[in-house]
Amino acid sequence: MFERTKNIPETMPAKSSEKSPASSSLFTPDPATARNTAMIGPSIEIKGTVKGDEDLVIHGKVDGAIELGSHEVTVGQSGQVVADITAKVVNIDGDVSGDLRGVEKVVISKSGKVQGNIVAPRVTLEDGAIFKGSIDMNPGEAESGAVSLAAQKPVKSPTKDDIAPDLELKSS
Repeated sequence: MFERTKNIPETMPAKSSEKSPASSSLFTPDPATARNTAMIGPSIEIKGTVKGDEDLVIHGKVDGAIELGSHEVTVGQSGQVVADITAKVVNIDGDVSGDLRGVEKVVISKSGKVQGNIVAPRVTLEDGAIFKGSIDMNPGEAESGAVSLAAQKPVKSPTKDDIAPDLELKSS
């Protein structure tokens, strides 16, 4: 019963023309689940507009604008961003000064610090997060892109003439 393995050589020569399923899956990921992620390292500084077709993790400094509307942007704990960020999902663990626009959501972690306005259908501020600005959670506007943070006008309080222009006040 245990005698079968004695006749099998200890090392089997590998066939170079055949690929094992495990090794081929390591080098050719499924396109439906694969996501490319770019990273801006801690010693990198970028001034200008950052655009692309992949997720982005920022550990360095960015000054300008970040436009990745159909991807995810993460500002790491060492990240320092002075820019407006537009992305599908925005995750903030570092410092951001600028407006955030998330097509799906914006998350500010407990180590995150944001000074600016947020427009997204879902917003999460973890306990300990620092945030100064306004939040607009109207999902219809965030998805359609109908409202631009720069184009928002302040709301004017109605006056007597707006409510009843023909009303005459008399004192007795």
